[in-house]
Order: sequence, then C-alpha cells, then structure tokens
Amino acid sequence: MPTGVSGELGETDAMIDLVYALGAEYRAGAVFVMNSRTAGSVRKLKDADGRFLWSDGLASGEPARLLGYPVLVAEDMPDAAPGATPIAFGDFGAGYTVAERPDLRVLRDPFSAKPHVLFYATKRVGGAVSDFAAIKLLKFSAA
Repeated sequence: MPTGVSGELGETDAMIDLVYALGAEYRAGAVFVMNSRTAGSVRKLKDADGRFLWSDGLASGEPARLLGYPVLVAEDMPDAAPGATPIAFGDFGAGYTVAERPDLRVLRDPFSAKPHVLFYATKRVGGAVSDFAAIKLLKFSAA
C-alpha cells in the first residue's frame, strides 16, 4: 500500500489506511511487524487529539500495541526510506506457510575429532506467502 510520502512517517492516516486495507476476516489475528528504528519513529505518532497511537504492553512479556494491534520487532525488516516497505501488517498465520520435509539427514563423522564422534544434521525447510490478502505492506514513495 503506497503512502505518497517519501520515506517519512509524518501522518497517522497511512497507518490507519494500512489497518483497513486488510480484510476484516484477517484483522482479528493481525500484528504489525517492523524493525527497531522504524518502531522508534512510529512510537512518536499522535492522533489529532495529541494521544499517542502506540501503547506499551500492560503485562510483563506482552507486546506493545499500535492502534490496538500487537507490534512485533523484527530486525530483518528494512528501515523507512524512499521506495522501502518498512511496515507489514497482517495475519501471518493465515498468510504465510512454512513447508518442511519430514526427513532428517544425519551424517556420522568418527574421524574429525577423535576420540569424539561428530554428527551433522540437515533438514530442508522453506516458506512462502500463501494468501496475499492476509498480509499488507506499507510502501513509501520513491524520491
């Protein structure tokens, strides 16, 4: 979802639009995902009455909330910059599928660390977006 703004989080309208761009059936299990730097910028956003959109978790270990939805910090998300997609919002359980093969390959190595035996295990896993309607991204306009 494009913001029309070049790499800034100046207005709260884009965040509200992002929430309602997601279908109602996915909003119940939805979360925001962003990195720490973006979270620091989002944390400063206020509504027209001067109230912060961000609220800290009420109990220990509970995630912070943005517009009433949990916020997960994932450092792999990009920073807010022109052309970037720094904020994701959606029901990732419904929209992302992790596939793993049932076999686990184990290689026994009795030679490399005598008198010990080393074991090397490999397992194939993968993942992909399976329902694009369940996840929305906030994209900043290019400069």
